[in-house]
Amino acid sequence: MTVSLGGLRIVVSAGPTFEDIDPVRFIGNRSSGKMGFAIAAAAARRGADVLLVAGPVALPTPGGVQRVDVRSAAQMREAVLAALPADVYIGAAAVADFTPRFPATHKLKKSAGGDAMLLDLVRTPDILAQVATQARRPRLVVGFAAETQDLARSARGKLHDKRVDMIVANQVGVAGSGFEADDNALTVFDADGSHALGAGPKTQLAERLLDLVHARLQRAGAAPAPNPTIPGPTQA
Repeated sequence: MTVSLGGLRIVVSAGPTFEDIDPVRFIGNRSSGKMGFAIAAAAARRGADVLLVAGPVALPTPGGVQRVDVRSAAQMREAVLAALPADVYIGAAAVADFTPRFPATHKLKKSAGGDAMLLDLVRTPDILAQVATQARRPRLVVGFAAETQDLARSARGKLHDKRVDMIVANQVGVAGSGFEADDNALTVFDADGSHALGAGPKTQLAERLLDLVHARLQRAGAAPAPNPTIPGPTQA
């Protein structure tokens, strides 16, 4: 049986952002959005009112989920902040860290005799930190960290610097896990320490994460009672 999240409003961001260089090229990343979509789907099955802010991905909208499609980091920030207030924000999107300062209005051509092209990049808005520090802060703010090394140290640093409640971390570059894969391996960091969610399908990890989210809200007195329960998803 699965704990109900009925009565909660949950905002989830998922997928990459594409930062346009010109009308043809962009800066992006390999995020498929599968983890964020799995979280949104699981939260909706548990009875939550779910808004999913999705970057450019090729995934169907989960049943019972309201979806807003965006392309850039700036658009994602605008959509996430417009979706507040909410009880929970789960920032599973892989937002680009930099964007071209002046995107070209026409396709950039190869310079005659040139071997390189320099791009003037600026930082994108830190959506997670802005959600965590603004007046309409959700009761629980959950961020994600995809790392290639020093997983625990990087996740704890992000937890502190961005003033969020939980950081969900995974190691990038592990075969069959992470970006573009159906499986993942996650560890959650919060003020109490770390909680290993283990490895497995992203659909199952989403359920385990939501159990932690509910437990955290329960301790804060901001979640529905554990019962009634609703049938859990069928697992192979």
